[in-house]
Amino acid sequence: MERYEIETFLALAEELHFARTAERLKVSPGRVSQTVKALERRIGGALFERSSRHVALTQVGRQFRDDLLPAYRQMQRAVADAQGACADIRGLLRVGFTAAWSGEIVLQAGDLLSARYPHCTVELLDVSYNDTAIAALRAKHVDLLIAEPPVQEPDVVVGPVVFCEPRALVVPARHPLAQKDTVTLEDLALLPLVTTGGISTAWSEELFPQRTPLGRYIARGPTAGGWQGVLSLVGAGKGATVATVRAGRYYVRPDIAYVPFEDADPITYALMWRDENRSAELRALVQAVLDVAPTSA
Repeated sequence: MERYEIETFLALAEELHFARTAERLKVSPGRVSQTVKALERRIGGALFERSSRHVALTQVGRQFRDDLLPAYRQMQRAVADAQGACADIRGLLRVGFTAAWSGEIVLQAGDLLSARYPHCTVELLDVSYNDTAIAALRAKHVDLLIAEPPVQEPDVVVGPVVFCEPRALVVPARHPLAQKDTVTLEDLALLPLVTTGGISTAWSEELFPQRTPLGRYIARGPTAGGWQGVLSLVGAGKGATVATVRAGRYYVRPDIAYVPFEDADPITYALMWRDENRSAELRALVQAVLDVAPTSA
């Protein structure tokens, strides 16, 4: 099996979207489809279930991913170690993150990187929202980001997905939805959506759609300048917003509730870096993050 086939399969297994996989690998969607079909012919069965709006791993595909991923990451580690042995990796590397829980992975990766390369250290930087994070990357305030796709910038590489988080609707504590165990995407039409400034159009469309899957209009509520402002508006009954279930453990407030979606895709967090940055230090850092990151479901 060729390396590009392995990388294409694993990328599609993470993204579950042909166009995003193609963008990530810098090839055409047709090339992704051809590669997967050739791999399925070789294996003798379907690895993915496909429809016009849905891509999912089959049972065989899930087993193949689970068996293949550790070996692939071991190969990546071997390459990184060989490159590190030939390179003088040293200096300070800065990692930006948009979600508080990503900082835990960065800390673990920093410890691993320093163990491998004693003259290399990692510094954390909270870069908040999507556009702020990309601006920090472009300004070279950070070398690497853990942030939420989609990012459609020609000078930014969207690399591997590090982990995924279930999506939740954040509602006022006194709203009837706060008493439910789960909500659906159709419930987005019941409250105006509170959003924040400083996010890209692509990211806004991903988290804050204009209509539900059945076509119901989703009203727009007020906009805040930061996450705490968004939560304050929700707590005051001005609307709802979208976050991860885990956010409810980091941003606890008595006036809001986090209710998991039962039919929404998870929010993904991926590594991102400047396209111009091809340094050995960055490669070593990316590998360290992948080595400590949880396996994506």
